[in-house]
Amino acid sequence: MTEKFEWAVCIGRFQLFHDAQLALVRKALELASRCAVLIGSAHQARSPRNPFTWQERADAIRLALTEDERQRVDFLAIRDVYDEKRWVAAVQAAVAKLTGSPRTRVVLVGHRKDPTSEYLNDFPGWTLHDVGRLGEVHAKALRAALYSGESLEASLAAIRSQVPPSTLDFLRSWAQLPFLARLREEWAELAEEHEKWAAAPYPPVFVTVDAVVRIADQVLLIRRGRAPGKGLLAMPGGFIEQRETAYQSAVRELREETGFALLPSEMEHACRAMRIFDHPDRSQRGRVITHAFYFDLGERMLPEIAGSDDAAEARWVTIAELPSLEEQFHDDHFHILDAFLGITPA
Repeated sequence: MTEKFEWAVCIGRFQLFHDAQLALVRKALELASRCAVLIGSAHQARSPRNPFTWQERADAIRLALTEDERQRVDFLAIRDVYDEKRWVAAVQAAVAKLTGSPRTRVVLVGHRKDPTSEYLNDFPGWTLHDVGRLGEVHAKALRAALYSGESLEASLAAIRSQVPPSTLDFLRSWAQLPFLARLREEWAELAEEHEKWAAAPYPPVFVTVDAVVRIADQVLLIRRGRAPGKGLLAMPGGFIEQRETAYQSAVRELREETGFALLPSEMEHACRAMRIFDHPDRSQRGRVITHAFYFDLGERMLPEIAGSDDAAEARWVTIAELPSLEEQFHDDHFHILDAFLGITPA
């Protein structure tokens, strides 16, 4: 491809930034005058899968570029919404705002590595440039090396051949912040849980429930008391029991984790909707499909609640406050709230 475009777009999570991704950005800069790097999972809480904020990932990419390249690159934060059409629209709107026009000639630079790359086909107005496979580099394996090394330098030695030297320097500085030890601990707990299912004839699929409870302008949240996501905000919920319906499990989990209990008839009358959230990447545990029930109890006094069982805390939060708490939510729980309550712009 010799045609020169006004803008190139690279989309990724960049958790953590490696040589293949650097090659992708540099190919984009060959094809266009300017490059927009769209950083996904932009407002997620820190977790083994998402250890770095989107600003930290932008800094890691900048450090790997030359000064001339930095002048030609812009970074955009893209949140996870687990709704393909809405996500595509958000990406296109962000790029149009950056370039100044939805008609700007754009080339989308990427490569089809696995089913997660299907999004490359969702932008018919943009020219697609598939760079092909850029070596066997996988961010998941790099993160595992970061968490499992006997020391930071041992971890860096294990990934040295697959990341830019500047990424090693970035990681040395980032490791001075108070996050790595907690992430390593949670990664080890998740790895132990995954190991329990390693001998199963098929990869397990878990079924869970969540309860979105609203009274007036308040919603009921818990702070998780156990990994994964220990200390993060979530809705009350948990695994479905063998002899319960999804609705029965949701009501039980709500009662066990918060003490919230009304007459069965009141709960049934307040149940406004149920939605299934089943994106393959929604949970760090693996393939977890949740049934979320939305209870709207209208205008009434807020009942007393208290965290128990898997919940370290239970509290009422105003819906207006939720956007400022987005980066404190476990997995896709902010997205679930958004789906029912319309927190973010459509």
